[in-house]
Amino acid sequence: MAGVSQKPKLIVFDLDYTLWPFWVDTHVTPPFRKDKSGNVVDATGATVKFYPEVPKVLDKLQRDGYELGVASRTGEIDGANQLLELFEWNRYFKYKEIYPGCKVTHFNQLKKQSGIALKDMLFFDDEHRNIRDLEAHGVISILVKRGVTMEVVGEGLKIYASRKNK
Repeated sequence: MAGVSQKPKLIVFDLDYTLWPFWVDTHVTPPFRKDKSGNVVDATGATVKFYPEVPKVLDKLQRDGYELGVASRTGEIDGANQLLELFEWNRYFKYKEIYPGCKVTHFNQLKKQSGIALKDMLFFDDEHRNIRDLEAHGVISILVKRGVTMEVVGEGLKIYASRKNK
């Protein structure tokens, strides 16, 4: 279709098992802080890590002009926000919807805040149910199996473009 953007206007990421390899409400112990060597640690002193390619992915998407957001159903709202701050990722995310409930609610809020239609969003998540729920509402959604990587995001952008070309 002529005049239709082949790039998503908003790219949204889940957090748990998408940007980092754990559930923030059960696998780590908030509050979080940086230790003397700059590592992010939880209340027990255990190091908290994210998937290795995530910072590179977020940086590239931002440099390429994409607007980014997060949508997480975690009950550990403060802990999730704390990690985004400590990992220095807040600079990438214009929109954040982090609270328990249905991802459709998160996306309706993102639509309201951004003015961007659901059909113009691309979403990455590790849970089939979220993918299914959002696809039913017109959000092109990509299942993430082992964390966000350059390859996963590249494939997602290709899928988005190919579906928009139909």
